[in-house]
Amino acid sequence: MELTQARKLLDQYSCTEQKTVKTEQEKQDLQTALKQITQESEWENLGICADNTEQAITALKTYLTALGYDINQIDFNQVASVGSPVYIKFSTKQMGFYQDNYTGDYRGVLVSCQAEDDLIAGVYGHLPLDLFTTTN
Repeated sequence: MELTQARKLLDQYSCTEQKTVKTEQEKQDLQTALKQITQESEWENLGICADNTEQAITALKTYLTALGYDINQIDFNQVASVGSPVYIKFSTKQMGFYQDNYTGDYRGVLVSCQAEDDLIAGVYGHLPLDLFTTTN
């Protein structure tokens, strides 16, 4: 997949109501597109809206692993466990967290790519929490 194709696909999920990934092929294409764009970015900020901290951290771990980050180097205990809806922001530049309560209905992930190239730079999502979760 070319970078322009990856960007075009990701743009379909950006700044819109949450779009459902309907097929395994759509999921694989979206995974590929996000990986290609993030490989070219300088760093990313991931924003995750979830039902609770555990769900958010699970999604964050799968995204970071898929994007090539070593999650064993990250202290996930920096984030207090909350049983109600949360927003977690994670910076791959600082490898740090910010967590807050979340009152909205949206559940999913926003990936903000930082780069000088306008083709790469941007906010992608609303992406599914389970985009990189494998089902056996």
